[in-house]
Amino acid sequence: MPATHTYLDHNATSPLRPAAFDAMVGALQAGGNPSSVHRAGRGARAIVDHARRQVAALVGALPAEVVFTSGGTEANNSALSGAGRRRVLVSAVEHDSVLKAANGMEIVPVQGNGVIDLGVLQESLAASPEPALVSVMFANNETGVLQPIADVVRVARATGALVHCDAVQGAGKVSVDLHGLGVDYLSLSAHKFGGPAGVGALIVRSGAPFLPDRLGGGQETNRRAGTENVAGIAGFGAAAAAVGNGLATREWRDRLEARLLEIAPAARIHGASADRLPNTTCISMPGVGAETQVMALDLAGICVSAGAACSSGKVTRSAVLLAMGVEPGEAETALRISFGWNSSFDDIERLIAEWRDLYIRVGHSDIDHARAA
Repeated sequence: MPATHTYLDHNATSPLRPAAFDAMVGALQAGGNPSSVHRAGRGARAIVDHARRQVAALVGALPAEVVFTSGGTEANNSALSGAGRRRVLVSAVEHDSVLKAANGMEIVPVQGNGVIDLGVLQESLAASPEPALVSVMFANNETGVLQPIADVVRVARATGALVHCDAVQGAGKVSVDLHGLGVDYLSLSAHKFGGPAGVGALIVRSGAPFLPDRLGGGQETNRRAGTENVAGIAGFGAAAAAVGNGLATREWRDRLEARLLEIAPAARIHGASADRLPNTTCISMPGVGAETQVMALDLAGICVSAGAACSSGKVTRSAVLLAMGVEPGEAETALRISFGWNSSFDDIERLIAEWRDLYIRVGHSDIDHARAA
């Protein structure tokens, strides 16, 4: 067993921040139902309201626009059903919680760099007078590619379409601003930037239509029934407040990619020509399957992933890369490396060394060892 452990899979989940842990413990100790009118209930309500302000501040929203959910998947599902539009257009690289959230949705292709084809979106919207909802993610979970959301909004507004943005991977890593982007709905998940798993939010712009998908006690101003997860919400808020201006990891990412391409010039950084998250690298190691890479690096004490970490844990061919036109064989060799709030420069250097050793070990012993050292 390796003596040290290097975690570079923050796009799957990010370790709990100390501030979030402390806030959750405090909320658990306090107890109380935020719908109760007695002292304990008022205390719980104060915790939820404080966290609501913290989450709103993270994405430039008003506190009243924040609807707490069980996570990003529920937020995405709620947006697509709650907008009240039967016609739904989504990009081809959306998360499964969007792609599987409605029947009969129209898929808008992306270009080779992973960016949505705005021309096709415009043509598709113009093809029918039926009011539509457009759902395009802020940043891709596998490649880190950033979508031109302001341009998507501009195209959508020309036909009266509403816009939902899955910002689960963007928030906490780069600046995200609900009103600056002009979207109607924005999805967040706490555990992607150091909050607890099992809590998220759908930000519903003031004035945007929203039909709740569950009925009950009228919590979240009648937008999501059910007693609030007070401790989870407290941790969510504390993590949001601890984010600051995002992750200053672009130099690390650029160094990592430059070194890996020196070791294996035939390797490919997916989405390299597009704007990307500063913490994400998706790279194909020539001739070496992603599952082999993940297992070998895990044995060396390094946690990375292949594609999205959202289902059974199996390594499968990336639908995102296939949508970008990557050949199936190459897509099967793609590895995702993602940094986070507690990553260090030493983590990057260790990954470079282990990736190089693996590349040599699987038969690429003819590389320039002096250059790769």
